[in-house]
Amino acid sequence: MSRKGLKVLVESLTRSAKHFNKSEVECLVKLFDTMVAKASSEYAGAGFDRTVFRDILYNAFGMTDDVVMDRVFSIFDKDNNGYITVTEWVEGLAVLLRGTLEEKMKLCFTIYDLNGDGYISREEMFQMLKNSLLIQPADEEPEEGVKDLVEIALKKMDHDHDGKLSFTDFEKAVRDENLLLEAFGPCFPDIKSTVLFEQKIFRETHK
Repeated sequence: MSRKGLKVLVESLTRSAKHFNKSEVECLVKLFDTMVAKASSEYAGAGFDRTVFRDILYNAFGMTDDVVMDRVFSIFDKDNNGYITVTEWVEGLAVLLRGTLEEKMKLCFTIYDLNGDGYISREEMFQMLKNSLLIQPADEEPEEGVKDLVEIALKKMDHDHDGKLSFTDFEKAVRDENLLLEAFGPCFPDIKSTVLFEQKIFRETHK
């Protein structure tokens, strides 16, 4: 990409990604180019696929839940073409690393709403919790414990008592108690991983 092209891209992404300044966007674009160069040439330098993306989530942020990583990929991949473009990369990271509470609620809700019908059902809560909880082999009836947690969550969060969570239910519960944001499993990198990633990327690429 020419210097001028990079400048235009960085300016555009700084506006659309909101939470990064120009030099940070430039660093993320350089990291993107490095990742694309390492990836297979299937997308002719336009982006990288699910496998590369999952490696980044795992290596940079310690994320291990396959279901969550696949859901995060789908959210980043806005045009649903199977790979992440530079715009999707920077705009997605803006929410993942520095999103407002509103943005983070939308992201979590979308991750938990596995079938995309606009609700988090009992089955989806069960699936997400079962994936994210470390069930000990000694646990008797581990699934019963997960079912109990689902009922507790519904009691606390299902404001209209219809047996499932709409975004309105979820938003109200999280605004009342922020800790409920990741009630059905971690969706975001922890603070330590985020800080280390930002220090490494924003410092190294400036050298």
